[in-house]
Amino acid sequence: MLSQETIDIIKSTVPVLEKHGTQITTVFYEELFKANPELLNIFNHANQARGKQQTALANAVYAAAVHIDKLEEILPTVVQIAHKHVSLGVKAEHYPVVGEYLLKAIKMVLGDAATPEILKAWEEAYGVIADAFIGVEANMYEENEKKEGGWAFFKDFVVEKKVQESDVITSFYLKPADSDILPDFEAGQYISVRVSIPGEKYMMIRQYSLSKTPSSDMFRISVKKENDNNPDGKVSVFLHEQVKEGDKLEVSAPAGDFTLTGVSDKPVTFIAGGVGITPIMSMLETLAAKDPNREIVFLQAARTPGYAAFTEQIQSLQEKMPNLTYETYFEDNRIDETVLKDKVNSDSDVYVCGPAGFMAFVISTLFHSGFSNEQVHFEFFGPAADLSKAQ
Repeated sequence: MLSQETIDIIKSTVPVLEKHGTQITTVFYEELFKANPELLNIFNHANQARGKQQTALANAVYAAAVHIDKLEEILPTVVQIAHKHVSLGVKAEHYPVVGEYLLKAIKMVLGDAATPEILKAWEEAYGVIADAFIGVEANMYEENEKKEGGWAFFKDFVVEKKVQESDVITSFYLKPADSDILPDFEAGQYISVRVSIPGEKYMMIRQYSLSKTPSSDMFRISVKKENDNNPDGKVSVFLHEQVKEGDKLEVSAPAGDFTLTGVSDKPVTFIAGGVGITPIMSMLETLAAKDPNREIVFLQAARTPGYAAFTEQIQSLQEKMPNLTYETYFEDNRIDETVLKDKVNSDSDVYVCGPAGFMAFVISTLFHSGFSNEQVHFEFFGPAADLSKAQ
């Protein structure tokens, strides 16, 4: 527990973090990687290059300061980030290193304004927050290992087959190299894929949603090929162009909390933009198997018909899902406020996934239309702390 004095000091730094937070986290990562380059095998280089990770961490630190007297209010964010950490293989021994360089960055950016009292208060606060993450993540690792066929960290998988789903999306069917069964997972979860790309100094990790309903023998991920000039594109281009059937990939256990809610008879609305359709497909296939009569509206947005993945599979599911309504929207006929008002049942549970701008528009429109936090479920592809931007 933190003393009231420590809480008061942390609260007093909120305006400073609001102004200088991203500068602090940028310096933090620079100093951290300079002294510990091996950590570049864990962190997403693309998110670093584009400043997304720095901004996400700044948002998280700011939120921790604001809620330092009621840390339970940021528990949902802690859980989301913990899922990401477990998927990446973050370990307890990483936290003291991170804490050391975060305090160093605060001192470097703020100079004399970072008094010994402020640094001591943040050291204590970081210790409490780090312990919370370590505890949550230890439980997640343990639960993963206890599942039948489960494991912690990374395991070798074989690419059983590759299937082109659209002009830019290809599915990879992955089987355990040891032929063990796969653990069950929740529709909507993701895995991490770790690769060594020729010419790259460090390993690279990317997280991909599982795009097929759980089975005991095979995962499916569906990967969009990014532009070669896009920092996000290195791994996707490598997977599309160089990874062949029969090759091995290192894969983490399923993680993530963007999942179907419990047993319910409420209508469901799926809203997917671009490659955001991947977790939605797992959810739809799960409902097709377990609750085919559920009232479902599926709105899919893509740049062009050629970019739209899984259209034939969804249409075939309509044959055994009599209450499934499926509509596609393209650049000349986008999902707008009118579409959302006309197509989304006000009583439904809504699941949204896609590019950040698309999601921010959809989610804010739904909230302004009276939908509650309990109804609207979403996941951004990116650092977990970015989730706050849509609200």
